[in-house]
Amino acid sequence: MRTAVCHALYMELAERVALVTGGAHRVGRAIALELAAAGASVAIAYHRSEDQAAETVTELRNCGVDAGGFKADLAVPAEAAGLAEAVAGRLGPIDALVNSASWFARDEFPSEDTETWYRTLDVVLHGPFHLTNAVAPSMLERGGGAIVNIVDLSAWQPWPGRAAHSVAKAALLALTRQVAVELAPTVRCNAVALGPTIAPAKFGPDQVERLRQRTLLGRWNGGTEAGRAVRYLLEAGAVTGECLTVDGGEQYGHVRDRFTDTAG
Repeated sequence: MRTAVCHALYMELAERVALVTGGAHRVGRAIALELAAAGASVAIAYHRSEDQAAETVTELRNCGVDAGGFKADLAVPAEAAGLAEAVAGRLGPIDALVNSASWFARDEFPSEDTETWYRTLDVVLHGPFHLTNAVAPSMLERGGGAIVNIVDLSAWQPWPGRAAHSVAKAALLALTRQVAVELAPTVRCNAVALGPTIAPAKFGPDQVERLRQRTLLGRWNGGTEAGRAVRYLLEAGAVTGECLTVDGGEQYGHVRDRFTDTAG
């Protein structure tokens, strides 16, 4: 049963409990550290990055907040539900959920190998669905909560050779809007769409440079910007069902290049 909406209007993160999936490393870690800096107790969910998770938990605790790492395969509905229960038992009921875990693998189309397709959708789409489904009842009962899903530009611009990823991110954006409608006015749900943020270790210098030049600002944004965007949406009481794009202008880079190439 939904209760008073006043708690949903603005969320002060200090002394709240936040869960960040994929929080052991890279963007998820940066988001978790930003929420800890805001005073939230932070749980990070990981699947295979146990050592990195332990290091991140130490960093979070050094911010002066309580923190914990929780192992779960979010593609398994029972593990998603178990994760929510474990976090609540250790840190308290979840006030803020950030679905940052992802699965980024190349998949050709057409293809007889569908393993990547199903795994990607399970992690990127079904995981957030099951976890949101698990935390929503408590948020509604307690009268407030906020959710942020992490997407990227493939939600609008399909990426060749990444069919599963593009479709999953587009669906996650649609899920964001659907959840915002279903859980209003008590729980808010938004998304952050990231451009070049933290270069993967497997990227060569040429690939890193090519992506940098594709942005209007001419730089990779770094995880700090992603963390700030997530924090804003968790706290912004008047925003729900929206997507905040943090891409350094990458989405408009091709327009600039087109007119530059034809100038004169």
